Amino acid sequence: MATIQELKDQYVGLDVELPAKSEEAIDPACLLTFEYEYPNQQSQIEINTDEFTAVCPWTGLPDYGNLIISYVPSNSCIELKSLKYYLLSYRDVGIVQEHAANRMLLDLVAVCQPQSMKISLDYKVRGGLHTAVTVEYSAEQGGK
Repeated sequence: MATIQELKDQYVGLDVELPAKSEEAIDPACLLTFEYEYPNQQSQIEINTDEFTAVCPWTGLPDYGNLIISYVPSNSCIELKSLKYYLLSYRDVGIVQEHAANRMLLDLVAVCQPQSMKISLDYKVRGGLHTAVTVEYSAEQGGK
């Protein structure tokens, strides 16, 4: 059985900042779409996961969040397996919470050109603070 000092010695260095990948590691090229056969319908598509993760750019520690992507397609829909790979590309990326949601919105709008899209990223509590970020796009309002 290890002594208290031996345990302390084993933990030396664990609080050292971990290297995080840059935002360049986020891979929107893996996103695929398929033709939406009902472009005149106002169908609302909602995709959610509680497995989103990125890392704090300053500490390298993981941030976990619940992600909801809600959109009205125009001519194409996001293929789900490719979306999963896209979201996994965030796993080791150092990105602040406020930027992650905005980056996703830009990438997803670029690939599927929806009528509208809303992304909500609700992070787990960290340091006693809760953060939720919501960003929206509307083709009618010129992308605002």
